[in-house]
Formats: sequence, C-alpha cells, structure tokens
Amino acid sequence: MPSLRKFAALCVTPVLAAAMALPALPQEPTAQGPTIKTSVNLVNLFVTVRDKSKRIVTDLKQDDFKVAEDNQDQKIAFFSKEVTLPITLGLLMDTSGSEQYMIGAIQDGASSFLNRVMRKGDEAMVMTFDLDVDLLSDFTDDRSQLNRAIRKAQINTGGGGGMVTPGTIPQSGSKGTNFYDALYLACNEKLSTEAGRKAVVVLTDAEDNGSKVRVEEAIEAAQRTDTVVHILLVYDPHYGANASIAKKITDETGGRMIVVNSEKHLQEAFDQISEELRSQYTLGYYPTNSARDGKFRKIKIDLANHDLKVLARKGYYAPKS
Repeated sequence: MPSLRKFAALCVTPVLAAAMALPALPQEPTAQGPTIKTSVNLVNLFVTVRDKSKRIVTDLKQDDFKVAEDNQDQKIAFFSKEVTLPITLGLLMDTSGSEQYMIGAIQDGASSFLNRVMRKGDEAMVMTFDLDVDLLSDFTDDRSQLNRAIRKAQINTGGGGGMVTPGTIPQSGSKGTNFYDALYLACNEKLSTEAGRKAVVVLTDAEDNGSKVRVEEAIEAAQRTDTVVHILLVYDPHYGANASIAKKITDETGGRMIVVNSEKHLQEAFDQISEELRSQYTLGYYPTNSARDGKFRKIKIDLANHDLKVLARKGYYAPKS
C-alpha cells in the first residue's frame, strides 16, 4: 500500500498532470466480490433490497433474483448474504467555500460514521476537495488516524475568509471546486488496486466548477473499479446544490443520494449508508457474452416480488484483451 508521502510525490509528476488533463485510457476492471471467487470472468454484484417502507430486506433467496446482461438472461452461479466481507471505503469531504457553515457538522458526522461502520478487516481513506484535492489519510484500519485526518479538513476558498492549502494533488490554475477530479482520483488512482467490496461516500453539494475531467469520466472510473458511490447532499440553502448530478452519479454506480439539510438528517443519512454496507446480497454470474472487448455491459436485476426495490450497479466494463 503506497504511503501518503509516496502518493503525494507521485501527484506532482508531469505524468499525472498530463493524465488529469486528458481522459484516462481504458483499464481492466478490478475483480469484485468474495476472495474465494477470483475468476476474472465472474461478474459480482453487491445488492441492497428495500421494501415500500424503505426497510432493508434480508431474507431473500437466490431464486428471488433474476439477472440480465444487455437484455440476455444470465444464470446466477454464486449467491450469499454478505455481512462480514471486508469493505474498502473512501471518504470524500467537500471543503469549498459553499460548505463553510457545514464543515463542523460534516466532520462530526464523518467521524461517527467511520467509528460505527468499520469492523475488523475494513480499511478507509480520507480525501478533501476544493480548489485542489488533498489525501489526508491513505488506506488504514486505524480509526484514530482517520479521525485525525477528518479534523484536519479546512475550508479552502483561495482568498477572503478561506484557508489556502497546497494540495497533495495540485490543480494548476483551478478557480473552482474539483468534485469530479476528486471522485476520479479516488477510484482510478486509489481503489483500482483494491479488491472486494469498495465504496465511496461523498459529503458535498455536488457543485463542480473547476475539474479537468467530466462527470462521465468520474462515473466511468467508478464503474471500471466496481466502486459504489454514495452521496450525502450537504448544502447551505444560500448556495444550493446540484441534486441532478448527485443522482446521476449514484444511480450509475449503484449507490444512494440522500439530501441532508440539518445535523440530525446528516446522522440519519450516515446510519442508512452504514446499514446498507452491512446488509447486502452478493450475486455472481459468468456472462454468456465472453468477448474481451472492453465494452460497457448493462445489467438489470429483477425480483420476484415487484414491490421491492433493488439498489445495485447498472453495468460494468468487460475485460479487454
């Protein structure tokens, strides 16, 4: 696992600067799912199911699920109820000027969330984004280190009442919030080498006016690394929020967007995400389309009980020869 110093050094090289300026080349997706299933041909899906009252449903069986890839039915080869499978988590905090009145609540909620959700075998990292992107803690299972990193987060507006920070991932000439860049880097540079269940939780108003990559590229980075993105839409009513972008990102990656407009709602939102991360089904199948063409494949999951709602990623990128 690269150290924070090594990561920071990497980020100032011309190579990374060029990578941030241009779309990423296609990568082979990281295998997702239980370690006992390591075949690159196996597609793993982590699925959360809720009823009409939004309660999580945990008593379903394999026969209750139906999976299709590009409208072709697939045979489920592996099924389990995942409670203890380790999670690799990225926590991304918006420290732009629009969050200056919310940062205290964000820090308190984030610390409480990690203390609640993390169990033995889990690891997490902490990043902030504003005019630049900062890695405050690399992956670790040390909750004290993660809590210290969360408390280091500072509002950075580049002037006025904000604090100017150098950034471990410099955004040369940036004049706005680098939300998409942060999500792209978290997935493409950090989570791409991790295995098993991977999730990113972002606390933001989802406004972006400074990133070098487009939102579609950030979403693709998450999809290629099998990362689920949850967004807690935390915002000051005076600034507003971009709910449509937040929903687009979470829908495409199998996560949830939760609107937060008070400290109480923030705590409730963290509780919901924590519950979902610990109450999932794992479905695995060997796709009937064996072409190694690197193309995106759409996935649709149906349930025998149509009153239940499925939360899962909507597709994946096939390996490329």
